[in-house]
Amino acid sequence: MTVELHHTEAGQGVPLVLLHAFPLSSAMWAAQREGLADVCRVITPDQRGLGASPLGSGPPSLDAVAHDVAALLDRLRLDRVILGGLSMGGYVTMAFLRRYPDRVAGLVLADTRAGADPPEGVLRRERLAERVTGDEGIDAVFTEVVPNLFGPSTLEGRPEVVRRVHDLVRAAEPAAVAWASRAMAVRPDSAGVLAATDVPALVLVGEEDRLTPVADAEAMVQVLPRARLVRLPAAGHLSAIEDPEAFNAAVREFVADLG
Repeated sequence: MTVELHHTEAGQGVPLVLLHAFPLSSAMWAAQREGLADVCRVITPDQRGLGASPLGSGPPSLDAVAHDVAALLDRLRLDRVILGGLSMGGYVTMAFLRRYPDRVAGLVLADTRAGADPPEGVLRRERLAERVTGDEGIDAVFTEVVPNLFGPSTLEGRPEVVRRVHDLVRAAEPAAVAWASRAMAVRPDSAGVLAATDVPALVLVGEEDRLTPVADAEAMVQVLPRARLVRLPAAGHLSAIEDPEAFNAAVREFVADLG
């Protein structure tokens, strides 16, 4: 059963739906709502259990989140959108593309990968889910996930960005973090889904990304029929927050080219 996703939006025109990273919320897209509102309608949902959206019931699955997004588009009376996401948001974007290909007019995939988790990655996600719902609570995310989110440029020169992300992580509910971690662990490989799509795609990656490095972005570009790759030199895994000006410039050009 779908849940009703809370969302925030800004601007008018071509609808651009952006799905946030784990374990943040749509608040991470503030610079995109502000910086892109003059060229498109920027729609940023909170994924289930995060931000102001309810967790709902049912087993962990990114397909469930994709169905939530489809229900949101129905409520907004949007048939087709440019759909994008960063990290976990990219995984949900690919799950949506698998289920609703006719509703996608273009793709924005940032700091994410098409492949499924290897066995050791599945174990790490389960360990995080157990820790975060145990005595450690949300502090487990700060030892297990947060240290790898930023590139050296951010850690050395943008302390305000690090503080902001820490605040977003601190606001996450442990049960939702565990659910999302387990949902990512069971996601399938999406390379075939990307290869079968015929819509324009923008792939962005921070050159300092240690979680989904440049090689993962290049692999997606190789299978996507109509993709362009943009590398952001001064960003790590959270490129949209670490270097919003460069991120927005790439998205702005992509949206303009789509007409």
